Amino acid sequence: VQLQASGGGLVQAGGSLRLSCAASGSTFSINAIGWYRQAPGKQRELVAAISSGGMTRYADSVKGRFTISRDNAKSTVYLRMNSLTPEDTAVYYCNADVDGLSEGYWGQGTLVTVSS
Repeated sequence: VQLQASGGGLVQAGGSLRLSCAASGSTFSINAIGWYRQAPGKQRELVAAISSGGMTRYADSVKGRFTISRDNAKSTVYLRMNSLTPEDTAVYYCNADVDGLSEGYWGQGTLVTVSS
């Protein structure tokens, strides 16, 4: 499985961005795709995830502001981020959960910078 993350950039506080995670390869083996983020000096954290069955979950810090969705035809998962704050500044990574691989597959990361 290969993951290509894109859509990051610089945005002002209160603005919006949409991240994309395009999967290729053995996508049939993917149980779920999650978006994680890592801010400078902080641990990587789960932001949102969507299962192959369509179930979603969110970190408390982004509930009501972020929406994860997917387009099966394009093998792409999106993360719509609204009402961004400087605290959302981080490198965002997508991860594919598959059986037999504890760490899953990681995309390369895309930087989101929110200015105040």
